[in-house]
Amino acid sequence: MSDLSEAKTVASPRLDVDRIRQDFPILAQTINGKPLVYLDNAASAQKPVAVLDAMDRYYRECHSNVHRGAHTLGDRATSAFEGAREKVRTFLNAKSPSEVIWTRGTTEAINVIANGLAPKLRPGDEILVSHMEHHANIVPWQMLAERTGAKVVPVLVTEKGELDMESFDSLLGDRTRIMAITQVSNALGTINPVEELIARARSRSVITVIDGAQAVPHFQPDVQAMGCDFYAFSSHKLFGPTGIGVLYGREQLLEEMPPYQGGGEMIERVTFERTTWNVLPYKFEAGTPAIAEAVGLGAAIDYLATIDRSAMEASERALLERANSLVETVPGMEVIGTAAHKVPVLSFKIAGLHPSDIGTLLDQQGIEIRTGNHCAMPLMDFYGVPGTARASFAFYNTLEEVEKLFAALRKIQRLFV
Repeated sequence: MSDLSEAKTVASPRLDVDRIRQDFPILAQTINGKPLVYLDNAASAQKPVAVLDAMDRYYRECHSNVHRGAHTLGDRATSAFEGAREKVRTFLNAKSPSEVIWTRGTTEAINVIANGLAPKLRPGDEILVSHMEHHANIVPWQMLAERTGAKVVPVLVTEKGELDMESFDSLLGDRTRIMAITQVSNALGTINPVEELIARARSRSVITVIDGAQAVPHFQPDVQAMGCDFYAFSSHKLFGPTGIGVLYGREQLLEEMPPYQGGGEMIERVTFERTTWNVLPYKFEAGTPAIAEAVGLGAAIDYLATIDRSAMEASERALLERANSLVETVPGMEVIGTAAHKVPVLSFKIAGLHPSDIGTLLDQQGIEIRTGNHCAMPLMDFYGVPGTARASFAFYNTLEEVEKLFAALRKIQRLFV
């Protein structure tokens, strides 16, 4: 067994993980009589008290519909709602709040983009994706291709789980109109060189779409420095509530795109002869929005701003390094995806055990992971596996929890293989 006190010095001493864990009440419970070890953060992260309190306070003190209420509660709700949008703008370093569109999550955001870009495509045009994409960054483009006669072209990945840059360069061509690439693989944890990819795509006037769902929990994006046309993420990955996400889009492109849905809020004027659209960002926000959820996301961003980002990243690197160092202690364990640059995600298989059995047996010991294809079937096909077991870490996880995971895996391997 490793020396945990020595391992802890590897993580940044500035990050007080014990104190941080007190901000996440769900982590204090037991599962099947064991202290909860939550390692399914890539699926959905837990929520700090600051988020829970902000949403509770909104419902207790502010709730009303937004923008049109000529009364105090309407003003309070609107201020909180639009204040959250400004927090997201700052978080992303977007130029204007008009470039920040509320959606239900990353999936809806990508569907909004795909629908809006349909008029720009012609038969034979190409949409560049990659083999490591989440289904949410494949299926909307396939649907768009069916509508327009365009073609979805996948970039290869290497055995290590890195984007094959030679494949990318060979496929980025005169017919490429859209590049849609994940910043971080949800299944492998691979960090893609999106700035480089965007620069190459823009040199050919290709529209660039970045799926940031798995990136934002681990590092803060800068859409202006990145140079992307669109960027999407989900609140619940960023320690905020479910049911809300963000679509960033360059204002010019958003102005050109048709709205995704029709109804209230997104209109300027309606007659039976003609309807005109509202200004950005409301043009894409039909219906009563997820007001409390927006407030919760804003609170999550505020909470993260209280934590030293460099310390957080150093602590997460230490978790992944420790996990990688323990792989050889579990007979038959193989990591799927060994890219040089990763967030703290460990996707693996163990000879003789089905991933779902690993997940069930770990749950009996209070350890929560994800199993299956991770909505990345083409990637699983590439590796020739039906799925993997995936442990994904956040800044509130500890080195002791890494040790517990591997002690449990060794126990399972001994008993069942």
